[in-house]
Amino acid sequence: MGQTDVTSPNFREMLRAFAAIGVLSFGGPAAQIAMMHRVVVDEKRWISEPHFLHALNFCMLLPGPEAQQLATYIGWLLHGVRGGIAAGLLFVIPGLCVILGLSAAYALFQETTWLAGLFFGLKAAVLSIVIEAVIRIGRRALKTPLHRAVAASAFLALFLLALPFPLVVLAAGFIGYIGSRAAPGSAEQPASDAAPEGSRQSLQPLRGLAALIFWVAVWQAPLALLCVFGQDGLSTMFLFFSKMALVTFGGAYAVLAYVAQVAVEHYHWLQPGEMLDGLALAETTPGPLVLVLSFVGFLSGFRLPTGLDPLLAGVLGAMLAAWATFVPSFVWIFAGAPYIERLRGNRRLTAVLSAITAAVVGVILNLAVWFALHVLFAKVDRLTLWPQHGIASADGGGTFGTLSLAWPRLSSLDVEAVGISLLAAVLVFSARLGVAAVLTSCAATGLLLRLVF
Repeated sequence: MGQTDVTSPNFREMLRAFAAIGVLSFGGPAAQIAMMHRVVVDEKRWISEPHFLHALNFCMLLPGPEAQQLATYIGWLLHGVRGGIAAGLLFVIPGLCVILGLSAAYALFQETTWLAGLFFGLKAAVLSIVIEAVIRIGRRALKTPLHRAVAASAFLALFLLALPFPLVVLAAGFIGYIGSRAAPGSAEQPASDAAPEGSRQSLQPLRGLAALIFWVAVWQAPLALLCVFGQDGLSTMFLFFSKMALVTFGGAYAVLAYVAQVAVEHYHWLQPGEMLDGLALAETTPGPLVLVLSFVGFLSGFRLPTGLDPLLAGVLGAMLAAWATFVPSFVWIFAGAPYIERLRGNRRLTAVLSAITAAVVGVILNLAVWFALHVLFAKVDRLTLWPQHGIASADGGGTFGTLSLAWPRLSSLDVEAVGISLLAAVLVFSARLGVAAVLTSCAATGLLLRLVF
């Protein structure tokens, strides 16, 4: 599609489009990105295909939910800062409202047989959905032998060495840069079309710095209020999610492994199985899958000794988690997008971003394996191979740098989970049903099995 085909919508048209995307954006980041592509590139023709891919690669580089960042980027392209805020919020708010209601029901009725069976089926279905995400994103991102090698290396670095994802993504970007210098003719063709009107802004460093300081102050404003009212537990939780927003890359799939390591094993806010329940809930709601963090925030607030009504504390915890997680996405886009737009013709930057996208495939594969182990087996051990002592992580979530292997106890195999996982695989890969149909079918099966047996 050439630049002459691109049209510019008015603000109300953009609001209607992103409101629809926010309500219907089921199926995780791959499906959400595909939906945005269909709307803004194929149907509306608001931006070109190369421009969309350039924005997507930049968002993959950022910490946090890439789908919400992409929505914010597109809104900014079309109508500046107000467009970015509107598009980013419309993408999140519908799912946030749903996850609040589901989290309250989970906290109140978690011990009932019917809810346990429902989530048992959902967890098994999520496994197939994550595997399908690996395949779908891999087909798009792993175009060259270098990209495939980067994805495999990222998986091994995370699965065997438990290296921090920021280190992995920096290494991938460096490999992409070196590859572009070694074989400059092999770099992907950069975008060459002009930017939409909303992004044609002059770069003013002082003004950009002032805007960055303002948005960071807005981001951390809740922390000051929590300290004033003496809510130490909620303050600790808000600081944890704020720090996580800075160091977790690769969207919800990468975030889940990080939160499971720290929030479950270090802070003991919830149990490992509840992390899977939270992702299953997020899979059933529209919006970014990283809304699972609002589920974690709800359970944390519900259980912490805040002196508030548990439900009120849970809602407050969920909103704090959402604020700490999503506000930085606006900061990254508004601070970085003007400069990234000026670099759209840079072949080496394109090569770096493509290599980082390939590394994200390895992250998702790591989560798929983690899911498979914890869904299909009741007991999973971490066997340290060499050396016995690694490098302690700064957050207290464990060590990294040791050669270790997650190994299930074969005697703890859950036959019912295997059966539902196979059913989900048939529905996803053979029947090609939508996410909602797969989740509904597996939830009903899990509920039936739990009630009968």
